[in-house]
Amino acid sequence: MKYDHVDKLLAQWRECRPDLDCSPMGVIGRISRTSRIVDKQLLKAFKKHDLSAIEFDILATLRRTQSALTPTELYQTLMLSSGAMSTRIDALVKRGLIERIASAQDRRSCSVELTAAGVALVDQALEDHVENERNILEPLTADEQNELAVLLRKWLLHHEVSN
Repeated sequence: MKYDHVDKLLAQWRECRPDLDCSPMGVIGRISRTSRIVDKQLLKAFKKHDLSAIEFDILATLRRTQSALTPTELYQTLMLSSGAMSTRIDALVKRGLIERIASAQDRRSCSVELTAAGVALVDQALEDHVENERNILEPLTADEQNELAVLLRKWLLHHEVSN
């Protein structure tokens, strides 16, 4: 049996505090370490397309909804502040990946949509992103990936509803 970094930490806690069941650290520690590894791997694929993770998320959200969205709809979907969203939108407009569309009803309001260049970029980035995720999950069989997805969904449903 191979041991990971978390196994070593748990062994140290068992020796130091044998009276305390630290087994939750095994799950949470691995989730935390997994998140850091996955984030780093995802960023490599985005950088290949000169995108940050947030910029990819904005473009991907516009692509999958297939419609123009207001900056408010975008920042609520992506859990960003309105100021951070405005900055990202400005940068993506300057790069010609999205465009602002003025509202006919309210001159102070606008929505944003992908340009043809934005669609082309996000489509290519998405293909690379999916392949990258496939590679990240490669150590797991298809059945293990499905089992993990079911367990994570169960955990998320509990915590997203209660928070």
